[in-house]
Amino acid sequence: MGVEGCTKCIKYMLFVFNFIFWLAGGVILGVALWLRHEPTTSNLLIQQIGDKQVPATFYIGIYIIIAVGAVMMFVGFLGCYGAIQESQCLLGTFFACLVILFACEVAAGIWGFVNREQVSKEIKQFYDEAYEQARSPKKEEQEKARPVIKVFHESLQCCKFDIKNAVDNLCPSGIMNVNCHEKIDALFQSKLHLVGIAAAVVAVIMIIEMIFSMVLCCGIRIYSVY
Repeated sequence: MGVEGCTKCIKYMLFVFNFIFWLAGGVILGVALWLRHEPTTSNLLIQQIGDKQVPATFYIGIYIIIAVGAVMMFVGFLGCYGAIQESQCLLGTFFACLVILFACEVAAGIWGFVNREQVSKEIKQFYDEAYEQARSPKKEEQEKARPVIKVFHESLQCCKFDIKNAVDNLCPSGIMNVNCHEKIDALFQSKLHLVGIAAAVVAVIMIIEMIFSMVLCCGIRIYSVY
């Protein structure tokens, strides 16, 4: 026997929220892929000086977000199907998946808050090392570092202007005394804010879905007795 009354209303509301959750997973997956391949960020993060590459902390976070988006799409589909079929087993599995996802999101949020400046700090350290090598009296170090510095300056439209930089053509045309550290902070902080807003919206949706799935599961159990 199918559910009736308010429980039936909750069933369809749960389906709608699961569909939104599935769409949110797709959006997060799309945004993560965009962050991974966005030209300015990619140009900076593929740079290397000799054997030393830019730290990959940012990309590790992006890969985790890609995985979360894919899992969200699967869980959203599971919730939609479980709600329509009125299956206690599927709804129980869906609830368990939501709890695990929510716990992972909270853990990731705490880690992200604690290490929110780590990505920018690592990129700035790499830039400073490259900048020093580009101005080194050793020709070999200059040849390795100058292309990297030019990519940073052209991508971020920044440069600390002095005579040596002008002679070496390290500053983009028309750019003088624009702080590269500030540009690096602005680039990565804006992306972290975007991820934070998306995570907050998804967390609210998950809490609502956990409540609805338990109410519906209890309703199905009650109606199955009669």
